[in-house]
Amino acid sequence: MAQAAKSKKSPAKTPPAPAVAAGPNWPVFALAVAGMLVSGYLTYSAWQEQLVAFCSQGSGCDVVLNSNWSKLLGMPTSFWGFLTYALLAAIAWNKRTTSQWQFAWFVSLFGVLFSLYLTIISLFVLKAACPYCLTSLGLMTAIFIITTIQRPANMRGFSWGPWVGKTAGAALVAIVVLHLNFAGYLGASTATEDPWVKGLADHLSQINAKFYGASWCPHCKEQKEMFGASAKRLPYIECSPAGPQGPLAQACKDAGVQSYPTWVINDQRFTGTQPLESLAQNSKYQYAGPPR
Repeated sequence: MAQAAKSKKSPAKTPPAPAVAAGPNWPVFALAVAGMLVSGYLTYSAWQEQLVAFCSQGSGCDVVLNSNWSKLLGMPTSFWGFLTYALLAAIAWNKRTTSQWQFAWFVSLFGVLFSLYLTIISLFVLKAACPYCLTSLGLMTAIFIITTIQRPANMRGFSWGPWVGKTAGAALVAIVVLHLNFAGYLGASTATEDPWVKGLADHLSQINAKFYGASWCPHCKEQKEMFGASAKRLPYIECSPAGPQGPLAQACKDAGVQSYPTWVINDQRFTGTQPLESLAQNSKYQYAGPPR
């Protein structure tokens, strides 16, 4: 009697383990540290209210670093960039696993898209360029490219289409929300107008005073902030509608404006940021409301 052949079951195949590289991801780590140095320097300069190196007052980088896009949630935008680079450095220091790659790729993708957004704003809205910001864009782009190339080869079920759609979609939504915040649609001040300040702003308009300034001028921004919610009532004239490299507005040429801000009140000219009390005195403002 023939001996029945014993059937042997082949052992179940186990899924391949995620790729792990020994030691930190040195290329990404080095680039992230460089980004921390650039963004950290910009943050320190902003906190100290100092001009950064090779950036004179009124230059393109000064315009960018003092614009509405220079702060986010009350902190310098460069500070958030520093945290992003620090996060990438921390990820790169760990062993390279599939989950580490996914996290690093998403963070670097968001960093590139946000840097591109800020670059577009600086070039086409502010009409200025910041070498430090462009350097940061280059560093983040290099991190993103290297991270993309380093994708683990054995990621089961991975497809670029769904992955890019999901991650890029989330990053773009976040950037749209941040743009609305920069534009004042989200997180805008809900403070009511101070009666005395409101009356001063209205009075300056009524006596035909003129407030000449430029959208990129940090001192003009400071002057408007003194009026708070009443700034919209000021007799403001934009002298640089095409940005710092554009031509001077004709009204400002006719008035002989040479620096910002410039006030013309009762045929008197005042340059530089003016205290509200000085504006009230020079315009002979008489407040008829309750005591301030």
